[in-house]
Amino acid sequence: MLFHRKPPTNLHDRGPLRVMFVITSMPVGGAETLLVELIRRLDHSRFLPELCCLKDLGPLGEMLALEIPTHHGLLTRKSDVSICWRLAGLMRQRRIDAIVTVGAGDKMFWGRLAARLAGVPVIASALHSTGWPDRVQFANRLLAPITDAFIAVAEPHGRYLAAHEGCTASKIHVIPNGVDVERFRPRPPNEILRKEFDLAANAPVVGIVAALRPEKNHSLFLRAAVRVRRSIPNAQFLIVGDGPQRDELETLAGLLSLSNAVRFLGTRSDVPEVLSLIDVLALSSHIEANPVSILEAMAAEKPVVATRVGSVDKAVHDGRSGYLVSPGSEEELAGRLIELLQDRARAADFGCAGRQYVIEYASIQQMVTGYEKMLEEIYQQKAGGRAGKKPSSPIGLATSDPMGLGFKQPVG
Repeated sequence: MLFHRKPPTNLHDRGPLRVMFVITSMPVGGAETLLVELIRRLDHSRFLPELCCLKDLGPLGEMLALEIPTHHGLLTRKSDVSICWRLAGLMRQRRIDAIVTVGAGDKMFWGRLAARLAGVPVIASALHSTGWPDRVQFANRLLAPITDAFIAVAEPHGRYLAAHEGCTASKIHVIPNGVDVERFRPRPPNEILRKEFDLAANAPVVGIVAALRPEKNHSLFLRAAVRVRRSIPNAQFLIVGDGPQRDELETLAGLLSLSNAVRFLGTRSDVPEVLSLIDVLALSSHIEANPVSILEAMAAEKPVVATRVGSVDKAVHDGRSGYLVSPGSEEELAGRLIELLQDRARAADFGCAGRQYVIEYASIQQMVTGYEKMLEEIYQQKAGGRAGKKPSSPIGLATSDPMGLGFKQPVG
């Protein structure tokens, strides 16, 4: 039988809580970028964060290694079960008080099992997607009883996790994604980048910021671009992100005669500056939870045209801060893009409403506060001998959503 070590009876007796975030690696991606922001912004008088990458650190992990304790290289091969004891030993050595696994798969399984072996008081799992690649498989579902919290990024996402992914509803905490509204703010077009990307000064520009993976459905974006060009021949398209489909998508762009209209920019560290050049942000995904890219664009006062999937409709309010279209419909996607490219006044109104929403409900500090509150409350429950007590919640899911069911529509 596995036992937790007994936490102190008062948080203040322990000092700052040692929180270890467990992930496979830290490439440049939405979830990973959010994790960097979370780690940096935690109140270090109350929390001492550490990062554990089961494989390599990746570029973002190497950056964090200059700021906090980091660990990597624990998983040498897929079937290496000895990782459990190595990871548990590391957690004991580091005197970890809480672990948060980020994403599904190996890190979710080994992270939680090792934490249980090590007697870590708080065990939490953060999930950022609906379905693949964050599908919670059978082995991970078996560990639900030892998990204190499942973290969802939006209210519908939380309900999805409870209904379809084996996550205990009473343990689900909704902590919406957030963005830095100072870093992502309205700004004049970056003329140096405009020249670098070879964009004409008067060319309407549509952008998409997403990893080049199947679920993001960039092929829909490219097919819609063909339709947009029929109505607006000088329209240009910026694709920010990289991934396994890059070669395939570049080939498709050529077949669609878009080579001169589409720029594949790869991974960028200057997304706010790139956003300064676009007129509309598109999202063409099959599957989403609460994508960060649309929040970043909205914070920069850019209107959004997105597929109505996952929890996107909680951020993009159709007809107020952007448009929602049917998944897979290139006709709808192209039509709404054309409309906003041609109606600059409406696009500007949508952009203002979007930024207002992000400031009120999706700032990075609200996300950080949600994590801080969740970790402290669960730890205090354990310290007070109430480990089995369900968190209080007005709607059955523990939530940091101030409105309960979804978010209030922005006024304006």
